[in-house]
Amino acid sequence: MKSDNGRDVDMRAAKAVVAVLATGLLVAACSSTKHRSQNTGQASTPSTQATSGGSSTHKAGGALTIVNVQGQTWSCQFNPFNPANFQESLGFVYEPLVYVNLLENQTETPMLASSYTWGPDKKSITFNIRSGVKWNDGQPFSAQDVAFTFNLMKRVPATDLYSLWTGAGLQSVTATGNQVSMQFDKTAQPYFWYFANLVGIVPQHIWSTGNAAVHPETFADPHPVGTGPYKVSPCSPNNIQYVANPYFWQPGKPYIQKVQYPGYLDNGPANLDLANGKGEWGSQFIPNIHQFYLSKSSDNHTWSPPVLNVAIFPNLDPSHAATSKLGVRQAISYALDRNQISQIGEDGQEPAANQSGVVMPTFQKYYDANALAAAGYDKQNLDKAKSALASAGYSPSNPLKLTIITITGYTDWDASLAVVKQQLKKVGIDLTVQDLAQQTFLSRLYNGDFDLAYYNQPSGGPTPYYELRNSLYSKNTAPIGKAASTNYERYRNPAVDALFDQYPSADDAGQVSIVKQIGAAMVKDVPIIPVTEAVDWFQYNTKDIAGWPTEQDQYAQPAAFNVPDVEQVLLHLYSLSAQ
Repeated sequence: MKSDNGRDVDMRAAKAVVAVLATGLLVAACSSTKHRSQNTGQASTPSTQATSGGSSTHKAGGALTIVNVQGQTWSCQFNPFNPANFQESLGFVYEPLVYVNLLENQTETPMLASSYTWGPDKKSITFNIRSGVKWNDGQPFSAQDVAFTFNLMKRVPATDLYSLWTGAGLQSVTATGNQVSMQFDKTAQPYFWYFANLVGIVPQHIWSTGNAAVHPETFADPHPVGTGPYKVSPCSPNNIQYVANPYFWQPGKPYIQKVQYPGYLDNGPANLDLANGKGEWGSQFIPNIHQFYLSKSSDNHTWSPPVLNVAIFPNLDPSHAATSKLGVRQAISYALDRNQISQIGEDGQEPAANQSGVVMPTFQKYYDANALAAAGYDKQNLDKAKSALASAGYSPSNPLKLTIITITGYTDWDASLAVVKQQLKKVGIDLTVQDLAQQTFLSRLYNGDFDLAYYNQPSGGPTPYYELRNSLYSKNTAPIGKAASTNYERYRNPAVDALFDQYPSADDAGQVSIVKQIGAAMVKDVPIIPVTEAVDWFQYNTKDIAGWPTEQDQYAQPAAFNVPDVEQVLLHLYSLSAQ
C-alpha cells in the first residue's frame, strides 16, 4: 500500500494489504488452501509444518538497509495495536498465528500456531500453539499469551482494529494447555484473514502491568518484547536498528543479522540512496524508474503487484457541510480523469481506479461495468460534475473551496493531487492541498478532522469484501473526535452493513452478488472516491542479498510496508558474502 513512498501509509499505516489474486474461494482456511513445505522431513500439512521462510539453509551474517519513506522521523513506538506505527513491529518483532499469502493462492505458513481445526459449522476454531517458543526477553511463550491478546482486544475496543468482537461475532477466546479455542456467533471463516494473519500476539507478562495494561491502545511500547526474528536495538528518530533475536524459535534464522531502517522525509533522497546502492530494499514510487534506477546497475530490480485503492476520503459527518452533500461527492468523482492522474501522477505505474471500488483486473468477477457506465462513472464527465455541484448549491457566484490533506514526502500523491486540483477547477471547485507530517495526518484522519483526505486502506484481503468492509462497515467508524479504525469518512448505511453481515454465510455466487451490491452503494452514495489502484512498491538489489520474492516466486507480498509479509521476506533473505 504505499503509494508513493512506499506507503505504508497507514499500516505504515498498518499496512498489511490486499490480495492480488481473485479466487473463487473465500479465505485461507478453505479446503483447497495450500501449505508451504518446510525443511522438516514431514508432510506439508497444517499440523506438521514447523518453520517458515523456505527450506534452504544458509549461513548467518550480513546486513540489510530498507529504504521506505515515512514523511517524518521515527517515533520509536512499536505498539502492534496502533495502526500508525505497527508496521515497524508486526513481522519484525511481533508474529501472528498463521501467515496467509494472498499472492500465492492463499498459501498458509504456520507461525505461532502449528496447526488449527475448524468446528463443523465454522463457528469455532481451535489452534494448537507452538511449543518451545520464547519471547525475546527469554521468557516462555504459551497459549495463555494468545488468549490474553484477544481478550485484551475485548477489554479495550480501541485495540480491536478489525472489529472481531463487535463485528465478526467473536464470543470467547480461551486457553487450555497448548490449545486456544475461539467461539463465534456466526460463520467465522471470512475473518480468518484478520484474527489468524493480522493480529500480532503480545506477552501477558508485559501487557498486564503498568501503562501497557491501563492504556494498551496508546502505550508507546518503546522496547517491544515479541517472538519474531528481530529485536529493536536501538531506535532513534533517524534510524531503527533491528538485530537478530537470539531466542528466535526457527533454528539458524534469521540469516541477516542486522537490519537498518532509516527515517526518510522525502522520496528524493531515498530514491538516490536506492539508485546509488546505499539501500537494498526499496518500497516507494520512483519516477522514470527505468532510467533513474534500473539502468544504474544490473543488480537493481523491481516488481510491484497491484493491491488496493488510493482514494479521496470525504468527511460525511454533517458538521462538514460541503463534503457531507452527495452532490459535492458526485461532482468530484465525475470530474476526475483517472487515466490522466495515473499517467502524470504515478508515471503509469499505478493503474486508474473506478468508483465501484473493485480493483481491476484483480477482482474481475466482482466488477459490474454496466452499472458503472449507467451511472456515468465509466469516464470523466464534466457536464455531470457541474450539474451535481449545482444540485448541492454551488455555482460561480457561490464557489466551493475545499482542503485535502495528504502526507508530506509522498511525491507521487502530490503529483496526483496537482492533477486532481486542475481537473476540479474546471467544474468550479477550488482545491487546496495540505501536506502534513505522517503522525499529524493520521491523527486528523482517524479523528475526522478533515474535509477531504488522500489515502489508501491499510489492508485488504482475498476478495474486494475485505477492503470495502474496512472502508464502509459502520462498526469500523467513530464519532468526530474519536479514532475510527478504518471507516475514516464516517459512512453509515444499515443496508450496506447487512450485506457485509450476510457475506460470510453466502456461497460463492452469493458473495459475488453481495460485492456487486456493495459496489452499487459505492456508485450511489459515493462514500469514498477511488482515484488510482495502489501497488506494492518494491525495488531490490541482488549484489549481496539473495532470496527476494519475485514475480516467479511470489512467496510473500514484497513491499517493506506489508505486514506481516515483511517477516516472510526477512526469513528468506541471506547475504551472499556471508556464505
